[in-house]
Amino acid sequence: MRIILLLLLTTFITELSAQNIKQTLRGKVTNESGIGLAKVNISIESAQIKVQTSDEGKFEINDLPIGRYSVQFSGDGFETQLLTEVLVEAGKQKVVEISLKSNSLQLGDVVVRASKPTAFNSINTITQEQTLRYAGTFFDPARLATSFPGVVAGNDQANGLVIRGNSPNGMQWRLEGVEIVNPNHLTNAGTFSDRPTQTGGGTTIFSAQLLEKADFLTGAFPAEYGNVLSGVMDVHLRKGNNERHEFTGQAGLMGIDLAAEGPISKKAGSSYLVNYRYSFTGLLGLMGVRFGGEDIRYTDLAFNLSFPTKKSGNFTVFGMFGKSSNDFQTDRDFSNWKVDKDERDILFKSSSQTYGITHTLNLSPSTVLRTVIAGSQNNNSRFENVIYVNPSERNEELGKERYTFSSIITKKFKLSSLKIGAYLTNQIDNIYTYFTPTFSRFGRSNLISKGIAQPFVNYNVKLNSKLSLQTGLHYLYYDFNKSSSLEPRAALDFSLSDKSHINVAYGLHSQLNLPQIYLQDFGTGTLNNQNIGFVKSNQLVVGYENMPNRNSKIKIEAYYFGMNNVPIALGFKNSYSILNEIESPEYYFLQNTGSGRNYGIEATCEKYLTKNYYMVVAGSIYKSLATGSDGIERSTRFDGGHTFSFTGGKEFHRKPNRTVGINTRILWSGGFRDTPIDVNISRQAKYTIFDASQLNSIKLADYFRTDLRVYWKKNKPNFTRTWSLDIQNLTNTENESYSYFDVRTNAIIKKYQLGLIPVLSYKIEFRLK
Repeated sequence: MRIILLLLLTTFITELSAQNIKQTLRGKVTNESGIGLAKVNISIESAQIKVQTSDEGKFEINDLPIGRYSVQFSGDGFETQLLTEVLVEAGKQKVVEISLKSNSLQLGDVVVRASKPTAFNSINTITQEQTLRYAGTFFDPARLATSFPGVVAGNDQANGLVIRGNSPNGMQWRLEGVEIVNPNHLTNAGTFSDRPTQTGGGTTIFSAQLLEKADFLTGAFPAEYGNVLSGVMDVHLRKGNNERHEFTGQAGLMGIDLAAEGPISKKAGSSYLVNYRYSFTGLLGLMGVRFGGEDIRYTDLAFNLSFPTKKSGNFTVFGMFGKSSNDFQTDRDFSNWKVDKDERDILFKSSSQTYGITHTLNLSPSTVLRTVIAGSQNNNSRFENVIYVNPSERNEELGKERYTFSSIITKKFKLSSLKIGAYLTNQIDNIYTYFTPTFSRFGRSNLISKGIAQPFVNYNVKLNSKLSLQTGLHYLYYDFNKSSSLEPRAALDFSLSDKSHINVAYGLHSQLNLPQIYLQDFGTGTLNNQNIGFVKSNQLVVGYENMPNRNSKIKIEAYYFGMNNVPIALGFKNSYSILNEIESPEYYFLQNTGSGRNYGIEATCEKYLTKNYYMVVAGSIYKSLATGSDGIERSTRFDGGHTFSFTGGKEFHRKPNRTVGINTRILWSGGFRDTPIDVNISRQAKYTIFDASQLNSIKLADYFRTDLRVYWKKNKPNFTRTWSLDIQNLTNTENESYSYFDVRTNAIIKKYQLGLIPVLSYKIEFRLK
């Protein structure tokens, strides 16, 4: 009896202490030049806390009860900014860094805006906390982006994004401010031809544990962004805690995810952050378990090291390294073969790595110089072994490397700022194909190693208390074929009141073509398309934004993109346009005489996570059109017509240290377009032949998917643990993907996207005392 009473008393004391768990929120506030700001007011209204930054711009709030907060930053001469949904947990200190924008002409009421980058329009900021909370993202910021208007996934199996009706090839990935190669595992995921894509894959090669934020831009970009048509995913890595060592471990059906961070030197303020992942399917593969004959694996390692100095500026060293594979081995029992794929073994391998150094130096209180040196590589190989009556082997390799030097200087004046910089890149593209049927051998290998120069200038000025102007120029030059493009950019932002504003932005944008276009030689040894120039897009965006209160936002945008200089088929009239492509081009000889148009209107209503619930409702209506060499304007394959998403969730706090969260996401979009298959010709050719005269004339059924995420979180002194269950496609809806002609069945087969997928995981975050 005494033992039972002692256990009950111990449990009561433990629960009582857990209910009073407190944590530290700290960070730094800077101006646009990266200089620490003194005497900035920091307030947390819900906790009745007000503090000011030190002379170095640092702040620290100790003994803050665990929970979610909205933190407001305000200072004389600066726009008041609100940092929403700041999550404070027991397992880790919360460290934030924020830059305030000058507002020397600010008059009357204080304008409160959520923190975001300098562009006026078409921007959403993705945070680590959102990536870990939203349903159906699998902790991938690219998959989270489908909660935004006008953004849909090209296929459930991959994170390639169709943005405002553009091909996923029009998107660009950036890390720490510079363009990088495709940073994804399994770059062939969800494709018709099982070949690698330029921007998509099964999942990113870095864990959300490293994410500070990702700025997602979708049109009329500022002058610093070049070589992109549809969207930019600009990823920034967070710095590790420079005061104490903290750890995260996660295990589940997605695999093992381990992270560690802490000080390298507390005196110098340097820190490390490192993460390692290994896929669950890879662990099963090691044990000989396969899914449908496939052995799918991926593993990656990523890190970010920070070295601040007193006089020489701040240095960071970062890196991400990933490998993945998909090995399909057919059943050697011929009687089990049902479709054409069963007659062959297919091994796909992909590797991607990005690494670099950043240096930020304050030349004066109003001038900052930021330099980045980065390298990135993505290599893909596909080996196919046909083992039927006419055995053959086919080996294909595709690789891309980028080595970039970037230097940008930002000068802040009283009412304006000037940013001048350049990106100098050596890009290497290579392709290799080797084919061996029983009667002949064929092989080819092509490589391009040339420079890309992108200087730019961007000027921001506050014309008066309500009107701001952003203008600039971007220049893109590719040394391979001497292509160049001078691109003007301009944007205006007008405040209607302290809660609403309108903006308009214009920009000319251009992008290099797929390396498969430049490297195509039709077996002659001479590159057919080496003189193909950039695809160009004139983009106009008009937007309206309103914050009815500090916890919600309404945004409406209309856009028109006019594309020209689009590669289409050379020499004869047909419907082909590169704007329809995701993988390799269909035709060997191309010319820059095609065009296209995308236009639409989008709306978003968002409520931040306050009062224990949040909600994002977003939708769009759009058209996506392209014109081939026959002069006929047709829908592109991405012309779905509309998008809609509902993302929301609620948290229930049974006790101060225990949280149950329910999150859902509903995606509904118009079906993509498909082209009829010519069955008779396909039977003769023994592979899929489409009827090009009816390009994209079939509209697939509307896409519908419901995702659910439920989590149970418990905080104890020094650690936080979380159980979660993610279910993608809760209703197991059969969404159409594509159709193909199968030689073995001698019929057309329709393929569907992913069905119901449950993902259970356990996560623990803890610190050393």
